[in-house]
Parts: sequence; C-alpha cells; structure tokens
Amino acid sequence: MIMQFETLALHAGQEPEAATGAVTTPVFQVSTFAQDGIGQPRGYEYARTGNPTRTALETALAALEGGAHGLAFASGLAATQAVFQTLRPGDHVLAGDDLYGGTYRLLEQVMRPWGLQVDYVPVGETAAFAAAWRPATRLLWVESPTNPLLRLADIEALARLARARGARLAVDNTFASPWLQRPLERGAHLVVHSTTKYIGGHSDLVGGAVVTSEADWASQLRFLQNAIGAIPGPWDCWLALRGHKTVAVRVERQTQTADWQAGRLAAHPAVEQVFYPGLKAHPQYELARRQMRAPGAMLSFALRGGFPAVERFVGALELVLLAESLGGVESLICYPPRMTHAALPPAERHRRGITDNLLRLSVGLEHAEDLWHDLEQALEGGSP
Repeated sequence: MIMQFETLALHAGQEPEAATGAVTTPVFQVSTFAQDGIGQPRGYEYARTGNPTRTALETALAALEGGAHGLAFASGLAATQAVFQTLRPGDHVLAGDDLYGGTYRLLEQVMRPWGLQVDYVPVGETAAFAAAWRPATRLLWVESPTNPLLRLADIEALARLARARGARLAVDNTFASPWLQRPLERGAHLVVHSTTKYIGGHSDLVGGAVVTSEADWASQLRFLQNAIGAIPGPWDCWLALRGHKTVAVRVERQTQTADWQAGRLAAHPAVEQVFYPGLKAHPQYELARRQMRAPGAMLSFALRGGFPAVERFVGALELVLLAESLGGVESLICYPPRMTHAALPPAERHRRGITDNLLRLSVGLEHAEDLWHDLEQALEGGSP
C-alpha cells in the first residue's frame, strides 16, 4: 500500500504491539534479552546492538526520508561523527562553508587531527565544489538550509557531481525536516538529522539519525553504531516516535507563521537584513521553490545598531525564549556568535557572514499575532 507522508509518520514501523495490541510502541526499558539457546536469540541480544523501541524509530525515520535504512544515534553530532568515521585518514571532505558550529568543531578539533582533510566552499555554488575537488575527495557534506544563514545547496547538482567523480553526498536535513525536503529523492546518498529538533519537536530529548539507501554505507554505520555505542536510550526513542507522528502538522503551521514573520521583520526599520528562503529577495528563492515543499520555520535577521541593539532586543522579549536548539513547539531566539557558533574563531565567523548583529529565530506554534507583538515591541525598545 502506497501511503502519503502524514500516514507514514503515524504508521511506519509502529504496528500494534504483538503481545497486548498496544497501539503505541512500548518503551522496552531493558539492557539484555533472554535467548532460547546458544546462538538462538529471539531477534535481540543486547540493547546496545538493538532494541525494539529503537527499531521502530529507525524504521519510521527511513520511511519518512524515503530511504531503505535508518539508524538512530544519541545526538545529531554522534550521527555526524559516525558518518565521518566511515572515512579513512587521508580522505578529503568538501563541506559547505555555512554550517553548525558543532560540526565545524568536530571537523577541526577531532577529525582533522585524526587525519581527515577538510576544505570549506560556498554551499550555494556547485562550481566551487568542483573547483576544490582533490583526488582524495570522498564526501561532500552540506546543510540545506544552512545554520545560521539559511543558504541552500543545490542538492541535485551536487549529487550529480559526487556520482560522476566517485564520491558521496551527505545532507544535514535538520533545518528542513523530512516534511519540507527529502534529499535522497534528489540524489543524495545519505541524510543526517538532529532528531532533537523538528522530529522530536518538543524540546525534551537529544538524538540523531542517519538515513540512506546505500546498503554498504548502512552496514558500516550500523557496525559503528554498535562498536562505538553512541545510541539513544529507549525512552528517548519513544519520545522521538511521539514527535515523529506530528512532524507534518507542526512544521506546516510553523512555516506559515515564519513566512509571515519574515515579511514583517524585513519591513521593519530596525532590521538590517532578513535571511529566509521564502522571501523573494533571498538569492536562492527559486531553488527553494524547486527543491523544498515550503521555505521552513527557521529564519535569521541582522539588527541595525550592532551588538548593543541585539542586547536590548533580547532583553525586551517577553514571549520568545533565549535558548539554543530549534524546532520545538515554542519559539526560541539564539545569538549564534556566542551560542551555536561560538566554536568558530571570531575572524572565521565574520568571514562566513556570522556578524555581531545576527540573531536566529526558530518559530514555534504560538499564534502569529502574539509572536509578532512580542518581536515588534522588542524591536521598539520593549513594553512601556
């Protein structure tokens, strides 16, 4: 039976439990499983290797991304590390130059000393990836949209480039969610998520995931998942499954509100620039229309007046919370230079466009008018 996205989100991998008929996948809070004899497990042996709650989540995630294999990890960075760990010392990664600060830290402070070669190129310029190619290039790593400047990679073009030259393309799809974008359908070899964000959706878990249809890559990743042990516990898997069911309705509503907020912010005199692929002024507006269902619920904006204006604005907010993370039901504001991207040296941040007056907004499920009222009053100096 062919099912649409919303139906898959509710049912893929989540059949009623066999023993009792429970319609929600149980939390199998167990570390080991009894076997019927030596070499005769009943499908599970030890919970680091596999757990029924985790299996349900992995099956569900693969279905949403249109992949054959899903793997759940303890965090988005654990998932990212596993992907890089499939490479060998001396291999070369071409990464988009606008990316999460934690990924930059992992590449520069963990993987480069280990022996990985890394270059960063403008994420929206396919020709730049081709120009920076080396004989040792094995992986293209991009976020789309990017964190925090909401730039887009042309996934189909990069996938063609990678396949033509014997490499692979991995796309961090966290900012979009599977509801807005399915990179595997556009030729990517692998998709990574921080399930902490839109898939979990309620700011109550930390997790990560990898989805691929490449059997050999999935086999390597599953080996690393077990050998390294960076797995989510069953309760976190259950929470991710809970959020997974409503990702379509949440992200659709959040995107509608974000689109409205972006237009209003762009028109406000206190705002210098808005970064949002749903605005026609965005340089990749047409690409967003082509490869995404909608432009998403993340936006960034720069304030006139530099960091003092940022401090005044953040201090005046009453509804929107100053916090890291994103994709939850509540709206969160983040100051990337000192929060999510603090791992980048100041000169590197500025070179990449992460200026001292930049803020990142994750739009939640508040009423659009209430959210705008809070943003507007903060832009104008706070409530009387």
